Amino acid sequence: MSTIDILKKHHIKVTKPRVAIYDILEKEMQGIQADTLYQKCLDQQISLNLSTVYRTLELFEEKNLLQKYDLGEKKYNFSLIRHGHHHIVECDHCHKVINLDCPMKQIEDLITKETGFHLTEHHLELKGICKECRQDTKTT
Repeated sequence: MSTIDILKKHHIKVTKPRVAIYDILEKEMQGIQADTLYQKCLDQQISLNLSTVYRTLELFEEKNLLQKYDLGEKKYNFSLIRHGHHHIVECDHCHKVINLDCPMKQIEDLITKETGFHLTEHHLELKGICKECRQDTKTT
């Protein structure tokens, strides 16, 4: 699906800066800060100001297209919500399985910011007891 189609699908007015911002976010495999995004737009000869970048990021967040990660010290990373990578959690008792969006993005961004280290893969194993099984064990 093209960027224009995605924006229209989410009822976002299509403008050249919004398309450029979305395209840059789509190419980024890790979070990106607003000022870096702004500079990449300028490098592509896109005429906009930093406040346009922030307003667009807010709009994309409201429309659930991206996530905002707090890096501390009033710094934030932004990345598109990608629906490909997920994890599962399985109940130890009834073996019910629930799919979860990958929670590692924020951790990966913090690792990159703090150490400069870029993760190429990760493995996350989640185990637990579902709500229903927890309630069953409380009543017995």
